[in-house]
Amino acid sequence: MNALFSPGSLVTIAGAVLTVVGAIAYLGDNANLSLPTIFYGIPILLGGLALKSSELPPPQRLTPAAQFRQQREDPASADLAKLLKDVDRWRYGQKAHLESSLEALKLWDEDQPPQLISVAELADQHSYGLALTFAVGGVPYQRWQDQQQRLGRFFGSGLSAQLEAIGADQLRLTLSTAPAQADADADADAAGNPSPSTPTAP
Repeated sequence: MNALFSPGSLVTIAGAVLTVVGAIAYLGDNANLSLPTIFYGIPILLGGLALKSSELPPPQRLTPAAQFRQQREDPASADLAKLLKDVDRWRYGQKAHLESSLEALKLWDEDQPPQLISVAELADQHSYGLALTFAVGGVPYQRWQDQQQRLGRFFGSGLSAQLEAIGADQLRLTLSTAPAQADADADADAAGNPSPSTPTAP
């Protein structure tokens, strides 16, 4: 259903309607109606078909837009809210969502680029985040791991990034306003306290 209401689909439908109306008017010997509608309808139809051929739909949004609205509008979440808005729209002439970002992060493969499959919002009383699920394509998981420390900083100031492999061909990138676990461990060590991620000896 969403594909029916994409910009490319709407332009194609509008062009097709104008062309059909013009053809019917022409057959009915109504030159005043047929000439303008055919004149505009055919180019609009061709333009719509061109858009459809290069159409990239938005990823599946797993969290309803009304949920977590307050956390999303918090100033601390501005970078993540901007990222969500960026990926939650139709793209044209691109091979993948976040194409320029993935290229800059050296997480790109020209023949099999990573594809953003879904996005989910995560929130609690301390943080707000996005879970982005990718089909890795031609970029192995190890290359993502190599860039993990950079991923959070790249998408926004103060963001942390966590990676999780999902089977052999997918991964989940979670970007959050909460401090990364490594930072929490470092703070705990500096304070002389055991890390929350390190079990204490019996």
